[in-house]
Amino acid sequence: MVKIESKAHPHEELIKGVYEQLKEVFEESKQAIYVYLDDHHMTYNQRFATLLGYKSVEELSTLKEPFIEAFVMDKSQETLIHAYRHAMEDKIGSCIEISLKKKTGESINVKIILVPISYMGELLALHFISKI
Repeated sequence: MVKIESKAHPHEELIKGVYEQLKEVFEESKQAIYVYLDDHHMTYNQRFATLLGYKSVEELSTLKEPFIEAFVMDKSQETLIHAYRHAMEDKIGSCIEISLKKKTGESINVKIILVPISYMGELLALHFISKI
């Protein structure tokens, strides 16, 4: 009989590692925080879930839509994409004001500090979010 081992995707391990490295910041910050690698690999803190009207990070994590469609109002999508590209391509941080989409579909205005971070050879975007 062949034994098949189920291994987590390398990006899932990467996201877990980033969370563990930043655990104190994620859990103790007064700001909503998320780290984004791609639409399938990201992590958030409870304040981010609460800000958008979700009960838990687990509930938030069940969404299958791309991040930009699930959580960013149409009018703000290009602003966030532009800041993300600067972070990933030019290693430039940004401070932007956009509108996020709550679970109810309502808009919430926020200020985001977005910075590129490197972890195990991968570039990710770290976001700190404050309600305006």
